[in-house]
Amino acid sequence: MKFLSSLKGKPPIEELPLLPLRELVLFPNITLSVFVTYKEGMRAIDEALKRDKRLFAACLKFKSVDETYEAGSVVRITQHLKMPDNTFRVVLHGEYRGLIASSAKAEEVSMVRIDPIKPVSNTPLNSEAIALMRAVQSALAQYADCTKKVSTELLVLIEKTESLETLANLSAHALQIKPEQKIEILTSDDPVARLQLILEILELENEVFSVQQNIRGKVKNRIEKSNREYILNEQLKEINRELGKDERTEDFTELEQKIEAKKPRGEALFKARKELVRLQKLHPFTPEAGILRVYLEWILDLPWNEFTADSGDLAEAERILNEDHFNMRKAKERILEFIAVRKLLSLENEQAGIKGSILCFVGSPGTGKTSLGKSVARALGRRFVRFSLGGVRDEAEIRGHRKTYVGALPGKIIQYMSRAGTINPVFLLDEIDKIAVNDVRGDPAAALLEVLDPEQNSNFMDHYMEVPYDLSQVLFIATANSLHTIPYPLLDRMEIIEIPGYGDNEKLAIAQHFLIPKELSENGLGQADITFKDEAVQDIIQYWTMESGVRSLEREIARCIRRIAQEAVNQEYGKDPEKPIGSFQKLVDREDVEKLMGRRKYKEDVVFKEAQIGISYGLAWTSTGGTVLPIETVRFDGSGEVTLTGNLGDVMKESAQIGVSYLRSIQEQYNFLVQDVGKTDFHIHIPEGAIPKDGPSAGVALAASLLSSLCQKPPKPGIAITGELTLTGRILPIGGLKEKVLAAIRNGMKQVLIPLDNKDDWAELEVDITSAIEVAFVENAVDAFSLLFDVDSQKSPEQQGRRFRRHKKPENSGETSNESGRKM
Repeated sequence: MKFLSSLKGKPPIEELPLLPLRELVLFPNITLSVFVTYKEGMRAIDEALKRDKRLFAACLKFKSVDETYEAGSVVRITQHLKMPDNTFRVVLHGEYRGLIASSAKAEEVSMVRIDPIKPVSNTPLNSEAIALMRAVQSALAQYADCTKKVSTELLVLIEKTESLETLANLSAHALQIKPEQKIEILTSDDPVARLQLILEILELENEVFSVQQNIRGKVKNRIEKSNREYILNEQLKEINRELGKDERTEDFTELEQKIEAKKPRGEALFKARKELVRLQKLHPFTPEAGILRVYLEWILDLPWNEFTADSGDLAEAERILNEDHFNMRKAKERILEFIAVRKLLSLENEQAGIKGSILCFVGSPGTGKTSLGKSVARALGRRFVRFSLGGVRDEAEIRGHRKTYVGALPGKIIQYMSRAGTINPVFLLDEIDKIAVNDVRGDPAAALLEVLDPEQNSNFMDHYMEVPYDLSQVLFIATANSLHTIPYPLLDRMEIIEIPGYGDNEKLAIAQHFLIPKELSENGLGQADITFKDEAVQDIIQYWTMESGVRSLEREIARCIRRIAQEAVNQEYGKDPEKPIGSFQKLVDREDVEKLMGRRKYKEDVVFKEAQIGISYGLAWTSTGGTVLPIETVRFDGSGEVTLTGNLGDVMKESAQIGVSYLRSIQEQYNFLVQDVGKTDFHIHIPEGAIPKDGPSAGVALAASLLSSLCQKPPKPGIAITGELTLTGRILPIGGLKEKVLAAIRNGMKQVLIPLDNKDDWAELEVDITSAIEVAFVENAVDAFSLLFDVDSQKSPEQQGRRFRRHKKPENSGETSNESGRKM
């Protein structure tokens, strides 16, 4: 206990009976009436009355029956009254403070020896002490005003006292605090310290009470506001009853007027009226009433007759499409055709009944399929909504849930139509090839069949709406990276428009006109004078990207421009008033690109610089663009087995078997270094075994690799070949021609051999692509082998008379195309 150690050892002055008190601490200068009902206290009072009516009053410790604190006050009994049950009511007056020095039992009465606690005698009543006294008096007055538990007489005594010790005793008695805190105040022998402790307690109590009052006020205001609103609503209801009006009737009337004004088509209007009648019969707080109300709101939110007039200005539409996207001729032509047909029909009827088309843009990532959909909406003057189908696994995402389920909603088709606000928006179904098929929660792809069928979508039925909705005026545009994962019934309902990859010249034009200005603006250099030389951009395309689209190119250009922005900041452009950002100039050339971008990502080609025996180069199409396919073959003496490695699919394995069989059939025409191909084992490997590979277009390349191994003669370097091989040696056409040719150009090929049937596809390619590489059209494997190995087989005179034509672009064919050859 505080200050107790300093008082130990003093000689006891008085021996008095001990009066234990429950949760009560008596201070000197205080007169207090106390009821004593327990035996220990009654015995102490009896003993004191026999003596000089003086006791030592000490507070019992928490949860203790007989153990008291050592500190207490010597008190005198000024009045006493003994009750019939031997209990006492006594009036006690505190004389001075003390500590129990020792205790002893005498005839069942606890007697204690007291060491008095004497206050420090040399405490001056200076200005600081007076200020402290006034602060305590003021805080105590505020405390009394808040608690309403301090008597007026006590407050008067506190205001009039001029003694530090007396003020401390009176103030401590007035506080409604725990006994432990009062004991701490009682024990101290320094009046100033006692008053400082009391002031701290008072300030804390006053602050807590202020916060409590604030909280009570806020709660009271909320309750009063709620009560006031309730009373006003009840009064309003009563007034409406007196006037013959009903709030629910007005609400239903308003709903009915909105339904009639919206004019839902056919069955929807009948359904809305029916559900409104049901809603009127239900109590407003039933769950079914809430469900019906939300259902009617969905009907009102949907566009039933609102539409936007299509732009009939073909020149303006073409300008918009060209402004937003470079090239893409066939896709743009199809959009312009749609606008032209719409314009002709609108001459007969302002709201012509042309059915919405379903287009599907297919191409590598980053070729601008999604942004082209937005441009189509802009060119047509229609609203645009986009629904991403990637990862959709639940059929209810398309058709919605029955409205009887908790939290049911319409499907995404209806939700996005509500968001569009018209019956003829451009509706983009993004990543349709990523949708789940035959999932345990249903088949979303099957649910789309009705949406994308022009003969059925005029009566699209959503599970939640339960009424037909007309989607025939919507222009649906789907996007996909590959058609292989799209179910055939769904694919059959769409018009496929291929968005091929970009050539280097196309990427250069896109970068200079679109990407660089965009990234300069987004990186705070829109006002600076920064120019990229063409050769610098070409280096970025060639050495830092390997793609058909421009998404990686945009990232690399952004990285380069961020480095330039860092240079501008380091040179204090934009910070110094004399060096505004608009005055920053930089001409980025090939050397600057090396410094800004660091080491090149793509240094080496995947092809060998020199010819290698048993290695040929095929061309493959992937969802990310074209790629060169090195094919390696080695042979061993054996029993005619063919080992295939490199994660090959069944179709490619069959192509290898066809190649072996074909070479066995023409063994007499070539100088094989083995006597019997049927007794030779082959191991065919295509590198990058972690990537699955499949398709028939590598058939002739596989046969060329086998022939090189059998003859031990390498094919000419820098030649790639593509085409499906048959058992009779015919080379069939392939798809994805543009992507494959671009891959050959990217990897440094000098010549490409393609099937003769793809000649028309070659004629549609851009001039910059056809001029970048030589091409030879081959009709059969013998033609291809003659060009690859520069030798003729032992052919008949008629066959030897056939020569191969290296194709050159006609000078008058200047048209460009973004459409690749047909797919396999």
